[in-house]
Amino acid sequence: MQIEIKLDENCKEPKIIVVTNKMTDEINEIMKRLSDEQPKMIAGFKDDIVEVLEPFDIYRIFAASGKVFTETNHGEYTLRLRLYEMEQRLDSNFFVRISNSDIINLRKVKGFDLSFAGTICVTLSNGTVTYVSRRFVAKIKQLLGI
Repeated sequence: MQIEIKLDENCKEPKIIVVTNKMTDEINEIMKRLSDEQPKMIAGFKDDIVEVLEPFDIYRIFAASGKVFTETNHGEYTLRLRLYEMEQRLDSNFFVRISNSDIINLRKVKGFDLSFAGTICVTLSNGTVTYVSRRFVAKIKQLLGI
């Protein structure tokens, strides 16, 4: 992909033009990122304190007991967003859904254990172990190139 920047003193507002022979997933992702007007912050609640969470610090987001939680470098937080809303906010290049109740950060994965029949065991770098549900196994295998 080529990127070109032209400086014009008469320009009042930045303008982006994409020239391509066809629409691809990459172009759609670029358009989506450019059209996001506000940064999507992630607020985590812990002991009546609200903290802004950095996506890089998140190991996983999971649902349990009707609530949504996240594990980070700094502990576990409760989130006010639904799991599907978190999935939309996070970068799909790094965060992937592995079950109806779990999203993992691929940058924090220590290993995948394929020895289980019908599922995959995922070990995160903080020691947490979680499992890919059968419904998502094909997607994870495709992601891993298996």
